[in-house]
Amino acid sequence: MKIFPPVSFNFIFLLSIVVIVATGCQSAPKLTEPELAGKKLYQSRCQHCHEENDLALNPPPPSLHHIGEQGILPNGGAATDAAIIKVVNFGKNKMPGFNGRFTDEQMADLIAYLRTGLK
Repeated sequence: MKIFPPVSFNFIFLLSIVVIVATGCQSAPKLTEPELAGKKLYQSRCQHCHEENDLALNPPPPSLHHIGEQGILPNGGAATDAAIIKVVNFGKNKMPGFNGRFTDEQMADLIAYLRTGLK
C-alpha cells in the first residue's frame, strides 16, 4: 500500500478552482444587440404571463422556450416570423392582440430573442 504525503487545504482549494474554471464554469453565449433588446421587451411585456402567470389564468399561457429550441409554436405550427407576428398582433385563445404596440424593429428584436430559447 502506497502512502501519499498529506495535502494542504490550500492546494486542494487551488486545484478545485482550476478544475471548475477549466471544465464547467462557462457563461451563456452573449446575446446580440437585437436579442438583448428583444429580451427587455419579453421581460416587460410577455414574461409576466408566459412564465409567471401573474394573472392566474387557467390553463396558464404556454411556455415560449420551444420556439427557439424546436422552432415550433405552442399549437405545434412552424414558428416562422410571419406566424409569430400574427399571434403577437392578433392574439390567440386567451392571449390578446398587441397590434400597433410594437414597431417593426421591436418585433424583429422580440423574434430574435424568442429564437434564442429565452436565454
